[in-house]
Amino acid sequence: MAKGIEIREAHFPGRAPIEAYGNGGFRFAEMSHRGSILCLPSGIYGWSGTAETPFTGERLEMVFREAETYKFLLFGTGPQIQFLPPALKDRFRKRGLSCDPMSTGAAVRTYNVMLAENRPVAAALIAVE
Repeated sequence: MAKGIEIREAHFPGRAPIEAYGNGGFRFAEMSHRGSILCLPSGIYGWSGTAETPFTGERLEMVFREAETYKFLLFGTGPQIQFLPPALKDRFRKRGLSCDPMSTGAAVRTYNVMLAENRPVAAALIAVE
């Protein structure tokens, strides 16, 4: 039986600092990923969020499913800061989570510092060119 290319779900099973970002993707743990990512305590996942629609995507629900494992969510909304829709902001508040939207670059830098300090942090990062 001939084997073709196997497409797997984008997932890195661990926490890692973001080494680089830009050109539509991210580098972490000596790997690269094209597209947006969610950095959660359970791992780093590919995500379909874009700068045009930063607060959507099928995997965004993972952020809430893992809410007990972190206290701070950094939301990198692309090249420019975009504020959370009121309903989403309220959902984070009701879960007792601090959710801070900022540009992707600022979110990456803050995530790396908080991760190095072993703080309970997660990040939703929109890829930028």
